[in-house]
Amino acid sequence: MNTLRPEGLSYNASVKTLAEYLELAAVAHGHICAGQVLGVRLAMLGIRELGLDPIADRKRIVTYVEIDRCVTDAVALVANCRLGKRALKFRDWGKVAATFCDLQSGRAVRIAARESSKQAAKDLYPHLPKEEGQQKAYAQLPDDVLFSKEWVKVEIHSEDLPGFKGPRVVCAECGEGINFKREVEQNGRTLCRSCAGERYYTPR
Repeated sequence: MNTLRPEGLSYNASVKTLAEYLELAAVAHGHICAGQVLGVRLAMLGIRELGLDPIADRKRIVTYVEIDRCVTDAVALVANCRLGKRALKFRDWGKVAATFCDLQSGRAVRIAARESSKQAAKDLYPHLPKEEGQQKAYAQLPDDVLFSKEWVKVEIHSEDLPGFKGPRVVCAECGEGINFKREVEQNGRTLCRSCAGERYYTPR
């Protein structure tokens, strides 16, 4: 598999081959690794299943990723989804998986790396070092060997959509502004999540 073009669909020149995406991934991530190869393949499959062009159709695509590792950088690159554009969503589940959503059609497909893919890579290149063998294998093995695919339904609330414009409120405790309906009502007060007890940091 070296292209993103499914039969019967015409794409513009923005759609790239596997080799082209891997070159871009190496620059964006800082190096090429097995996770990058797997992530590129995963995203190419997801976007192809939706039948979308990640450049021409970028406003239609929202992607949920489930791990904060190398794979995610590659997925963001191929799907053309960015956190700052609100088109990339992170769920900290520790899984090599991503769900690609078409906002226009409502279709969504979740692609997950099979646990058996590592063994498949080892079987294909048993005499190579692990990293080198995985890089080569992940670029060559069929999609159904590397990934599971599931059509799913994703309910994306209006406040989570790219381009959402909503009221900005102020936390009654710290005075900081809160966007996108992330405030919490607690004992009659409007608080940010940090002041409501979800703080990930401790003041010094």
